[in-house]
Amino acid sequence: MAHSGISVLLEGTNFTRLLGGLFVTIKIAAVALITGLILGVILGVLRTFKNRLLRLILRLYLEFFRIVPTVVLLFLFYYILPRQLNFNLPADQLATLVFALWVAAEMSDIVRGALISVPKHQRESGLAIGLNRYQLYRYVLIPQAMTLEIPATINLATRVIKTTSLLMLISVMDVINVGQQIIEANNHTHPTGVFWVYGLIFLFYFLIDYPLSWWAKRLEKRRLERANG
Repeated sequence: MAHSGISVLLEGTNFTRLLGGLFVTIKIAAVALITGLILGVILGVLRTFKNRLLRLILRLYLEFFRIVPTVVLLFLFYYILPRQLNFNLPADQLATLVFALWVAAEMSDIVRGALISVPKHQRESGLAIGLNRYQLYRYVLIPQAMTLEIPATINLATRVIKTTSLLMLISVMDVINVGQQIIEANNHTHPTGVFWVYGLIFLFYFLIDYPLSWWAKRLEKRRLERANG
């Protein structure tokens, strides 16, 4: 006789394994976001320079990661490039690299848009008091652009966290992959266990993403209120 579906979460080490998979998911997302955000800020600043060749290269970089689906990027880095370039990295490290490059591309556009949105007179005032380019960006442009960047950056973070659900396609033991293994191993004894396992996974993602989404909307609302008030 089949057991209650919810009991699949409590049998053996199933719940602990799911938490372990969630940790892998969060670790990959966190490292990719931190690395990608730092690189993205640098690339975003470079995209505001007047060097046409540099801007063209960075624009192509952005469009590549914006157009190519993330699943294709994962397959490219996991299955094709290692054979062509003769290097091997663990699946989780390759996934982190792919996500970091994607975040950097998207973040560069966010930073560029925020920097060019800073009022022109602020730039002119900085130059008038003798600031060089580095000082102008550090003390004038970047601090003011940050208030414009934060909501979009948080939204990007939620997108990255949700997209980590693709990690199971390259055999990363993330929470989705662990959940699928538990379902397959207990399919006969817990036929309704799939609903409880994926329900718990949904809850995990909701508890991570919803507060970030709420925070981004609140910050955007405050920014609009200050702009209109």
